Amino acid sequence: MEFIIAADPPSRLDKALARDVPEEAALSRSRLAKLIAEGAVAVNGVTAMEPKARVAEGDRVAVTLAPAAESHMLPEAIPLTIIHEDADLVVVNKPAGMVVHPAPGSPSGTLVNALLHHCGDDLSGVGGARRPGIVHRIDKDTSGLLVVAKTDRAHHGLAEQFAAHTVERHYRAVVHGVPDAADPRLRGLRGVAFESGQVLRIVTQLDRHPTDRQRQAVTFERGRHAVTRARLVESFAGTAALVECWLETGRTHQIRVHMTYAGHALIGDPTYGGRRKLAEKAIGAGAVEAAAAFGRQALHAATLGFTHPVTGEALRFEAPLPEDMVALLDAFRGAAAP
Repeated sequence: MEFIIAADPPSRLDKALARDVPEEAALSRSRLAKLIAEGAVAVNGVTAMEPKARVAEGDRVAVTLAPAAESHMLPEAIPLTIIHEDADLVVVNKPAGMVVHPAPGSPSGTLVNALLHHCGDDLSGVGGARRPGIVHRIDKDTSGLLVVAKTDRAHHGLAEQFAAHTVERHYRAVVHGVPDAADPRLRGLRGVAFESGQVLRIVTQLDRHPTDRQRQAVTFERGRHAVTRARLVESFAGTAALVECWLETGRTHQIRVHMTYAGHALIGDPTYGGRRKLAEKAIGAGAVEAAAAFGRQALHAATLGFTHPVTGEALRFEAPLPEDMVALLDAFRGAAAP
């Protein structure tokens, strides 16, 4: 895997790698430090053995990853909704509530466990033993489309597309309030602008929250560059909206953090939505109750488009809204109807 050190790198090699390594590689700073110590990192063709070594903008970094160790995870016969499958990859419509790969709090019942059952040994090992085949991910309580690599060649090819931000990823979200180009609050918010077609564009850095390591926070001095665009699809009595969001970058919780920063937190978001409630006077008791009962962030990965990493074919997939979001929108539409 190769990548370029971006502008204004941190003073230490390990910190610069942690900042600039493609997120889809899923390499933590501690893992990168071990790779440096093992001689698996080269800068401009020269092996780097010292984590404190200096790097400069434009330096080319090559990271050599050993074949994945045998996974201790067990296949599980969990139903999957397969949108597309061929010899190199599989596209899955993940339900809300399913974790993508095992973590300390979710050692089983994950998408990876289901894929191990579905694909057998036909999963890429590039992601490591704990996340075979996983090129990108969406949050546990976000539904929608994921592409999974079945071969190492496909994994590398897909990872390069995600790193280059050429993958099309469109989401549908139900948010508090209605994004409006005429809103002076939005026009005065740092990093926020409107493009032609009333497209809201949010450009910030994202980094871990200073006091809650499970959350992300908007910053402008540190972290990873993040760009989100959003377009109003439907307004509900001026108090909530269905929006289409698409990603130029793909950072952890990016849409949820950016929309909250813009004042339009997602309905049902337990982490970033706070205790925000809809105004019953504006939208009616039924819609308020439906929103309060919605048990997850109202976010669905609806469209996924990329170039097949082996055949070169342009692929694009769509997944309809899940039943819970359809029911939420029906409640809003009924309340907003004259």
